[in-house]
Amino acid sequence: MKIGVIADDFTGASDIANTLAKGVQPEGGLRTAQFPGIPTTPADEEIEAGVVSLKSRTAPVEEAVADSLSALRWLADQGCQQFIFKYCSTFDSTTEGNIGPVAEALANDLGAQKVVFCPAFPTTGRTVYYGHLFVLGKLLHESGMENHPLTPMTDANIRRWLQHQTEETVGLVSVDTVKQGPEAIFAALQNADERFVIGDAISDEDLLAWGEALKDAKLVTGGSGIALGLPRNFVRKASSKRGGSVFTGVTGPAAILAGSCSGATRGQIDVHSQSHPSFAIDVPSVMSGDVTTQTLLDFFEAHPDQAPLAYSSGSPEDVRAIQNQFGQEAVADRLDNLFADIARQLAKTGYRRLVVAGGETSGAVAQAVSEALGSPAMSIGPEIDPGVPVLSVGKPEPVALALKSGNFGAPDFFAKALRMMESGR
Repeated sequence: MKIGVIADDFTGASDIANTLAKGVQPEGGLRTAQFPGIPTTPADEEIEAGVVSLKSRTAPVEEAVADSLSALRWLADQGCQQFIFKYCSTFDSTTEGNIGPVAEALANDLGAQKVVFCPAFPTTGRTVYYGHLFVLGKLLHESGMENHPLTPMTDANIRRWLQHQTEETVGLVSVDTVKQGPEAIFAALQNADERFVIGDAISDEDLLAWGEALKDAKLVTGGSGIALGLPRNFVRKASSKRGGSVFTGVTGPAAILAGSCSGATRGQIDVHSQSHPSFAIDVPSVMSGDVTTQTLLDFFEAHPDQAPLAYSSGSPEDVRAIQNQFGQEAVADRLDNLFADIARQLAKTGYRRLVVAGGETSGAVAQAVSEALGSPAMSIGPEIDPGVPVLSVGKPEPVALALKSGNFGAPDFFAKALRMMESGR
């Protein structure tokens, strides 16, 4: 492997795997695979970029650090020359969150002297300007992320936010320097007094400049955008085989599982429900045992050819009320287990296409399907919407997955994903 990625959730892992597989033209990307959890066996020698998907974003700090270091050491054993710590492009964390501690642990293990933090992904409307994170032109804390049920982001100044999480001082390479190009960026990093540095980026061209400036960096951190220019460093050195996996399409029964409460996902649920069967999962009924895995399987089996949707979603007020009633962790664990059990049974009974919305839900589903099919590696297929590729797991009859972060995707994402899974393009 050339590049190893430690991703703090599953949808983010798919996002950056997609970026590494595509690369930029004319150079192209790397042969990329995504792994649900830390593998216990060596990777295929043909894989050039490996993305390990963890569920560490909201885990206790000690657990997040331990899992990230374990992933780092497995990737190092595969021969990786550069490592990326991938977190959400909305910097999802709290003031006591995991981004700072995990980055510290990885940097110390690798002996990295300068570490860049750049969550920007302009293609999806995430930009960093003078250390402030914007979402579709709105400051992060005014974008709706301030209402996130697990990681409410109440400050768009990510330099200040990161400083809460680390004892390292946090600097900035501003857009003024970035616009001067890779050499200026590299010089600014070397001259910075701080070990941790926020990197501005307001366009894809800025990300490509960062990619060239970071060609020799041991550790890079950020959203998937920071990986945009990294594959071509290896292609230019003629050390990459260039090219991704071939995905020709998957037919067969399909199902959609949504566990995100983001505004984008709720809109996608509304659009899909207008013309397809849908099942609103009542969380109190799940907690009481009145709604079970079999309840949902019966629903899917009643609509085998109609792209049925089962979802657990609600307004921020509804979510807070349920969490207050049953406990945040108890609700999350019960829903994750429910979605995992459903996905496992669907995969075993011949469902070939699964679309999943929500980071935690995607993690539960991806692990369950991989276990059911006995396949630890997921290959990267075509991009459905920016940042969301088709994944393929298992052989000779693979299951196609689309793991969508809550805020990603067009209003008709669910139907679009199923069409692309079937056509292969």
